[in-house]
Amino acid sequence: MALKLYKVLFAVGAAAVLALAAGTAGAETISELVAGMPQGMGPGNIDPAAPLGYLGIPGAPQINLLLAFGWSVWVGWIFSSVGAFGGVMAAVGHISIFGLGAYAGSFQKSPLNKSLTDSIRMSNQILALLSGVISSATYIAQRRVVLPLAVALGLGSILGSYLSTSLSAGKVSFAQYQGYFGFFVLLLGAYLFYETTPTGLARKQKSTAAAKAFEEATQRLRNGECVDLKCNGVAIVSFSFKRVEFTFFGVQFGFNPLLPLLGGFAISAVAAFLGVGGGFMLVPFLTSVSGLPMHLAAGTSALAVVISMITSIIIFVSKGTAVDGLLVGVEMAGVVVGSFIGPRTARFIKDIWLKRLFIFMSLYVGVDYLLRGFFKIKLLG
Repeated sequence: MALKLYKVLFAVGAAAVLALAAGTAGAETISELVAGMPQGMGPGNIDPAAPLGYLGIPGAPQINLLLAFGWSVWVGWIFSSVGAFGGVMAAVGHISIFGLGAYAGSFQKSPLNKSLTDSIRMSNQILALLSGVISSATYIAQRRVVLPLAVALGLGSILGSYLSTSLSAGKVSFAQYQGYFGFFVLLLGAYLFYETTPTGLARKQKSTAAAKAFEEATQRLRNGECVDLKCNGVAIVSFSFKRVEFTFFGVQFGFNPLLPLLGGFAISAVAAFLGVGGGFMLVPFLTSVSGLPMHLAAGTSALAVVISMITSIIIFVSKGTAVDGLLVGVEMAGVVVGSFIGPRTARFIKDIWLKRLFIFMSLYVGVDYLLRGFFKIKLLG
């Protein structure tokens, strides 16, 4: 228990340092941008007499901290359960639930619009990083992480995150961000839906067999039988620079390390641009290209996201991106709670239902944000 507490404190401390550094580095930039905006009470104006809101900006949304905490519990749970959608759900909270999207969009394509967009992107990533550290530690203890695969993805993600964040920071308007965000989420949701069809399932007999064996063992554990899940966890059979072989619940898998290295580069580049962890792309990559069952994809994705997020956040901080320290602090507390609940509850949910939950959220968020960002249509209110 002491070791687990140490891990939590370390994760929270690291994320808090990043948030504090960002808030300190970006406060002056935000003040300068606000001072340069026209004054008034309409959209796109700053009313100096209005109450201070997000980032200390007069008239900006005043976010209910209890709501922020509750939503962040959900963010931590969903990320730690499926290894994805933590950053996406954090983005949904910041953009829609807390009203920061409409507020940033009211400034059109001004520098303040782009600075607020970067703030949203970085805030999402801080929460994804924190959840990734906590949940991946739990998954490693449960032997549900393919370490060589996660490391290969992570190494590829370093360059992808660096290039994408460096080239896009301060240059993306909120409408562009929201539209591309929806497009990529919708595309992946459609692909995952295909994977649940008979044709898609026929291609994944190994992962289906492993998932079934894991779920049967979990059910015996729930029925009071003495079952050691760790003994049947990930075990590396052979390792080389051309091929890695491992087993999970008696089923053998293998992959070429070069493929996740290239995949990590491409996925992290898109994720850094969208300001999310990238798990919503890593999980389909792991379940489809690498053939892993969802119960392994979650933990492996979580560890890969950690490496990618550290790179991206450091670049954002160096560019002077600001975050709301109080808001992010409350959100981190919620993520801690959700991230501990997720790995302990997800193992009791069938592999197919985890995937269906993933698909539903992909389609829901993807359609809504695609239409809002590119066509100004609010399909879902």
